[in-house]
Amino acid sequence: MLTPQQLAALRCDIVFTAELGGQTRTLHSTWGLFSPREIDEGTRLLLAQMRIQPSDDCLDLGCGYGAIGLALATLAPQGRTLMVDKDFVAVEYADRNITENGLDNASAQLSNGFDQIDPGLHFDVIASNIPAKVGKELLALLLHDAHARLRRGGRLYVVTVNGLRLYMKRNLTEVFGNYDKLKQGAHYTVAMAERPA
Repeated sequence: MLTPQQLAALRCDIVFTAELGGQTRTLHSTWGLFSPREIDEGTRLLLAQMRIQPSDDCLDLGCGYGAIGLALATLAPQGRTLMVDKDFVAVEYADRNITENGLDNASAQLSNGFDQIDPGLHFDVIASNIPAKVGKELLALLLHDAHARLRRGGRLYVVTVNGLRLYMKRNLTEVFGNYDKLKQGAHYTVAMAERPA
């Protein structure tokens, strides 16, 4: 049985630091969000593979507390970074982490995939750590919507568990007409697809 003090401690924010985009960032998280105590292995692998230009407009799709989005906003200071998640707690923490780290070129909002994103917004880079249990229907929507929202020459970066590697290769090739496996680690694979120029 937990004591009242132990329960109170569990209700407090989890706070840790991580290097994102070459800068040390302080991150606030909470129980119930994905990988609340540290940047997970898949996200770290993804961040190491992305090529970001200083003026890129970026989207962190399924942002959680915002680790990928904070890195994108740091690497693209002249662009705008939008972070979206279907979990209101995740968006709340992503927004807080944006503010706490002084990133005025980033924002976070609630959206299930692309459904609440302003239809006029287009991106140079979309990045996502795709959950293993996303489901083929939602994945199909996400990939087709990402293709539609990327500018010509824009890039979609995804990291998935290795078990989804061939599935992603097939689907990215079908939607984008191309697929590039950037890195395969022990448990995760990072892939990139580009909207043709």
